[in-house]
Amino acid sequence: MNTLKNDIAMVTIKSVRFNNDKISVEMSDGRIIETPISLYPNLSKGTKKQINNYQIKGNGRWIHWEELDEDLSAEGFLSIQ
Repeated sequence: MNTLKNDIAMVTIKSVRFNNDKISVEMSDGRIIETPISLYPNLSKGTKKQINNYQIKGNGRWIHWEELDEDLSAEGFLSIQ
């Protein structure tokens, strides 16, 4: 059994913030992962209002933007760290 993979699978998204051109995601284990919005074409095309209109879904496993047809996962954020 891969313990590291299981540990990552248990980490969820706690909160999301946007500042200037970055998305900042606070994880349930206390990590804060920040990445440029420009890495996500659908978000880059969105207005400030659309970008801020998101839902954390799947018990914190992903972030969903209905209007922008975008989903970003906790696992994805952890993989860029």
